[in-house]
Amino acid sequence: MEQLAEMLPAVLQYFNFRTVIGVGVGAGAYVLSKFTLSNPELVEGLVLVNIDANSRGWMDWAAQKLTTLTSSVTEQILSHLFSQEEMCANTELLQSQRERICKAPNLPNIELFWKTYNSRRDLNIDRSSTFKCPVMLVVGDQAPYEDAAVECNSKMDPTTTSFLKMADAGGMPQLTQPAKLTEAFKYFIQGMGYMASSCMTRLSRSRTTSLSSSYSMEGSRSRSRTLSQGSQGGQLPPSPSHTMEVSC
Repeated sequence: MEQLAEMLPAVLQYFNFRTVIGVGVGAGAYVLSKFTLSNPELVEGLVLVNIDANSRGWMDWAAQKLTTLTSSVTEQILSHLFSQEEMCANTELLQSQRERICKAPNLPNIELFWKTYNSRRDLNIDRSSTFKCPVMLVVGDQAPYEDAAVECNSKMDPTTTSFLKMADAGGMPQLTQPAKLTEAFKYFIQGMGYMASSCMTRLSRSRTTSLSSSYSMEGSRSRSRTLSQGSQGGQLPPSPSHTMEVSC
């Protein structure tokens, strides 16, 4: 994980990127976090989906060893990606991901990457030593890493951190609720001072859900407002406040 994070400055230099807004999921979120902590001047903002900033404890290590003896690598990865409810329901998305992993031509490399991620180190984040840029943490309800994301949020600077818990999203909100995640990302970008002319679109909903997020930004480009949307939908009207909340 550390070596991957150390490679990113060279990638940015190759593409001539002075700064970036990083988006990472799972292991990618961990790698981006390591990179940002080491190179804060290169990152303007972070969107971290299913982040687990902690290293494996002894109980987790013992459980992983036992699981290794009874389950294949594919099933171990799936149990990491999906909630217990999704595993029991054997959803179409889960089946497609299982087939994708099983038929991957580089499965040995995936297994090595999985072992490396499980041996990751603690990011050592706290209120006094955290990210210098705006951060949006995203996790689905009932996701395997929900508690880890909540704990990570508690260690972050509340003035620059947004926590987004998505209902009916399961373990992979970027696939199960892409439209709502995209909308939240647009709010996050606008809070940083970008896409000021972009209009907010109506959040699509096929069933009753609840989604809440709080944003608080500071700095020369920060703006404050409160937006709310009830179950009836409609355009989100602006209101002067220091937080932004979305309910859908």
